[in-house]
Amino acid sequence: MKILLASAEAVPFAKVGGLADVVPLIARSVTGLGHEVHVVLPLYASIDRTNLTHCDQPMIVNMGYGIEFCRLWKTTNLGVEFLFIEFDRYFGRAGIYGENGEGYRDNWERFSFFSRAAIDLCDFTNWIPDVIHSHDWHTGLIPVMLREQRVYRLSKSASVFTIHNMAHHGYSPRGLLNFVGLPEKLFHPFALEAFGAINIMKGAILYADKITAVSQTYADEIKTTEHGCGLNDPLMYRAADLIGICNAVDSDIWSPKNDPLIPAKFSHNNLAGKGKCKLALQEKVGLNVDENILLIGVISRLVEQKGLDMVCDILPELLDNLHIQFVLLGAGDSVLEDRFRFYTNNYGGRVAVKIGYDNSLSHMIEASADCFLMPSRYEPCGMNQMYSMLYGTLPIVHATGGLRDTVENYDEQSHIGSGFVFHQLDHRSLYNTVCWACATYYDRKQDFVAMQKYAMQKDFSMNKMANAYLKVYEYSLKAHERSR
Repeated sequence: MKILLASAEAVPFAKVGGLADVVPLIARSVTGLGHEVHVVLPLYASIDRTNLTHCDQPMIVNMGYGIEFCRLWKTTNLGVEFLFIEFDRYFGRAGIYGENGEGYRDNWERFSFFSRAAIDLCDFTNWIPDVIHSHDWHTGLIPVMLREQRVYRLSKSASVFTIHNMAHHGYSPRGLLNFVGLPEKLFHPFALEAFGAINIMKGAILYADKITAVSQTYADEIKTTEHGCGLNDPLMYRAADLIGICNAVDSDIWSPKNDPLIPAKFSHNNLAGKGKCKLALQEKVGLNVDENILLIGVISRLVEQKGLDMVCDILPELLDNLHIQFVLLGAGDSVLEDRFRFYTNNYGGRVAVKIGYDNSLSHMIEASADCFLMPSRYEPCGMNQMYSMLYGTLPIVHATGGLRDTVENYDEQSHIGSGFVFHQLDHRSLYNTVCWACATYYDRKQDFVAMQKYAMQKDFSMNKMANAYLKVYEYSLKAHERSR
């Protein structure tokens, strides 16, 4: 099977959020099962072109107002071919989505152009995919174009659309239709129109042959008024075609047995190295060196979605009442950054805060902490709770989205679980659950260690995810054939 993945970002070339991590994992895992996968990205100014090669012949992009010419670049990374659309008017900029905290005003133009180019490159390269798999609103026009513009050579190509985050829809002016050559009839409440504008995410939901979300619980949640962000009705309409597939973990990068970024290796059979990692981290970030104290870690964007404002609110009470340490790595809202910095001055040796992103430090925190705090208000899938479990760091999470699907709540009767889960999203529930984890660590140490070993054996493998997507691709081809 031939599959084209279209995305606005993918590591190691362009990354803003978790989307960038997931797309290459899908590509590599499906390739590993014997299929031919290409990934197409915009060629941003920030992408190093040293190891890329370009096609000498310019590529035509068929826009609604006429043709444009772009250049196609390519490279191979870990067995997957990556293609890049060079068009400096839209992508020769410092940022990916924007700069200085502001999104580019013409993002709708930029990514609708990219979506059209992703379709046209198939004809240009004479590589016709069985399935075009688009990700989030940035490539959400692809299913619409495939259905409405009837590109001859792609008439048998099915479309799959993955929702990584429902919060961003890609609202665009009505002129988008003329811009990409889509018919005016689509400006309708039962098509792309919403509140007098074009909603690209809505179009993808209505036109894709199959739709996936990045966890089963998130797939269920987004069909509700609370989590559907205004698109719960279209999602309910397509409910039979909406499938939840949990993201996977790249075990080549995230494994305590062979991680080069941590000071000591360990496994579920021998946890001794984890204690050595804790001592090294405490010394590195300025915490009191004590292997026996409960260390709670956080690695996160500091935004409302992640629930870390609630952590700020209860942190003094936790530190005053519990024998714990707290380490945080992240950046985002300046008010939250300042609030966390404040605690480092008032609880010296017990709180360490690093504002920014540091890949090596993130690995050390995952390997060294005893618990990982992730009280997200919503979480489509989440990756850090999975990394944490594989490193024997027990997550403390709110029961939402992928957190609910991946973390098995501690059962004091069976003495097993892979973390601590709270269901009521409020300060008291969060506080009580941290206290529960703390009590388990100190008073039921045997259970805590058994949970660590159990969590480290969880299956978040790429093959499991790849097989799930292959089934969706097969379903989409059958659905597309019926609709032709």
